[in-house]
Amino acid sequence: MRAADGIVLSLKAHGVKRVYCVPGESFLTLLDALKDSGIEIVVCRHEGGAGYMAAAEAKLTGQPAVCLVSRGPGATNASIAIHYAEQDAVPVILLIGQVSRDERTRGVFQEIDYTQFFGSIAKGVFEINDGRRVQDIMPRAFRLATEGTQGPVVLSLPEDMLGDPIPETEAVVFPAARQSHSAKDAALILDLIARSERPLVLAGSCFRGKVQSDALRRFADAQRMPVGTTWKNQDVFDNMSDLFAGHIGFGASAAFQALLSESDLILAVGTRLGDVASFGNTLPEAPQPKQTFIHVYPDGKPLNKNARADVALVADPVALLAELAHTARVVSSGRESWIRKINTFVRAQREFKSVNPQDGVDFGEVVTSLARQAPANCVLTTDSGNAPTWLHRHWPMSPKNTLLGAIAGSMGFGVPAAVVASMLQPERLTLCFVGDGGILMTGQELATAMAYGAKPKIVLSDNGTYGTIRTHQEREFPRRVSGTDLVNPDFTAWARSFGAAAITLEKGDDVDAAVAKFLAEPGAAVLHVRSSQKALSANGQLPD
Repeated sequence: MRAADGIVLSLKAHGVKRVYCVPGESFLTLLDALKDSGIEIVVCRHEGGAGYMAAAEAKLTGQPAVCLVSRGPGATNASIAIHYAEQDAVPVILLIGQVSRDERTRGVFQEIDYTQFFGSIAKGVFEINDGRRVQDIMPRAFRLATEGTQGPVVLSLPEDMLGDPIPETEAVVFPAARQSHSAKDAALILDLIARSERPLVLAGSCFRGKVQSDALRRFADAQRMPVGTTWKNQDVFDNMSDLFAGHIGFGASAAFQALLSESDLILAVGTRLGDVASFGNTLPEAPQPKQTFIHVYPDGKPLNKNARADVALVADPVALLAELAHTARVVSSGRESWIRKINTFVRAQREFKSVNPQDGVDFGEVVTSLARQAPANCVLTTDSGNAPTWLHRHWPMSPKNTLLGAIAGSMGFGVPAAVVASMLQPERLTLCFVGDGGILMTGQELATAMAYGAKPKIVLSDNGTYGTIRTHQEREFPRRVSGTDLVNPDFTAWARSFGAAAITLEKGDDVDAAVAKFLAEPGAAVLHVRSSQKALSANGQLPD
C-alpha cells in the first residue's frame, strides 16, 4: 500500500472520524486515500477556520482532531489555530502537504521549513521523508499531542512521499503514559486543607466532562471548599452552587481580586495557572505566595514555574480529587462564613441591571434573555472581545453546558467552533457569541455549516468598533479614536445570503420576543443585534 494509505489506517486506529481541510495539490494522494475510507472530509473555506474547527472538536471531545492543509499559504493560514491549540492545551494534529523531497531546501514555490516555523508553538514538528516511517511517526504524534499538557503536533508530508510503497501492516497505537499519586500525597493535602479556614480551589479545563466535573463537585462538597473556575472554563462547576467562587479572568474587578486574596490556602488543580488564571501572577503571588499553595497538574512543566508551591504534584487531578472526596470534612463556622462571603459577592455580581443606553441595544439584555430561554444543556461558543463578557458575568453555567472559548484570545474562533459543535452534537442547541470584528474573520464558515447540515445559532453584537482595543485606547489615549472604527455590511442580508435565517434586533424592539423567535428557528440562524457602543462590555462603558 501507499504511505498515504498507511496514514489513513493510523488515523482510523486513533479514532479519527473526520478531518477538516481546504484541499491542495500537495496532498492529492492523501485525499485519494481518504476517499471511501470512512473518514469524513469536512471542506472548509479558509485554513484558519479549518484549524479552529479541529481545535473545537478536540476541546469538545477531549480527543485529538485533525486538520489537513496545503503547503505555504495553507500552513501559515492554519498557524493561528496551532497557536490557539498550544495556548488552550488541546490536542490537534496538523497535516501539511509539503514540496517533493527532491525540491527541499531549494526555496521552491511555497516551500517552508515547518520545523522552524512551528517550532515555538507546537509540541512536536516532524517531516516524514520515508514512507516507511509513517508507521512509527504517526502514533508518536498522537501520543505527544495527548500526554502531559495536551497540544498541537505538526506533520510535514512531502507530496512524493505519500506515494511510497510501504508494508501492509496494522497501524500501531502508543498508549499514553499514566500519572499517579500516593496515599502519602493525598494525606498531606488533606492535612493542609484541614488546617485552613479560608481555602480556595482554582479549577481548570481538566475537569470538563461529566466524570471530571462530578469528581470536582464531590470533592468540593466533601471538603466544603469554594471553587473558582479559570479563564474560559466556567462550565466545569455549577455557577449556582453555594460553593461557586466566580470566574477568574480578564475583566475581574479589584474588589473580587482582593476578596479571593484573603484566602489562606490555594489548591490549583487541572490548570497550568497562567497569567490570566492567576490575575497576572498575583493569586497566588509570584514568586512567593502569601497562602499555602498546592498545585496539581498532569505535567511538571507548569509546576513551580512562576510561583513557589508548597506541594507540586504531577498527577491526574481528577483521580486525586475523586479519592479526596471520600473524606468528609467536619463543618466549621469559620469555613462556612468564608464560603458565604465569597458566594454573596459572586451572586451580587451576576445580577444584571441595564444601563439603558440610547445609542443601541444593551447587549446584556440579549444575553440575559437567552440565559432565561435557552435549554439548560446548550453549548456556548465564544469569540474574543467584549461580546462574551456578559456571558461570563451573567450566565449561570453548569457542567450541563459546554463552553468553547479561546483562552488564546484569538479572534475568529466562535463561528467555526459553533459549526463543529452543531455537527457533532446536533441534539443540543449551540449558541455562538461574537462581535462584528470577529465574525468577518471566519464567518464564512457558515457556508460549511449549510453544506453539512449544521444548525448553529449565532448571536452577533454589531456596534461598529473593535471594542476591546477601543477600551484600551480610551484608557491610554482618552477621546483619541484611531484605527478602531468599523464600517460593516448589512449582517442580516449577509447571513441570509448563506441560506441561514436572520433576525435584526434594534433599539426599542422587544428583546424577549426576538430571542424567542430566534431560538425557534429550525436551522442555522443569526441574531443581528445593533448593539450599543456606549455600553461596550459587561465590565465598563465608554466615557461620554
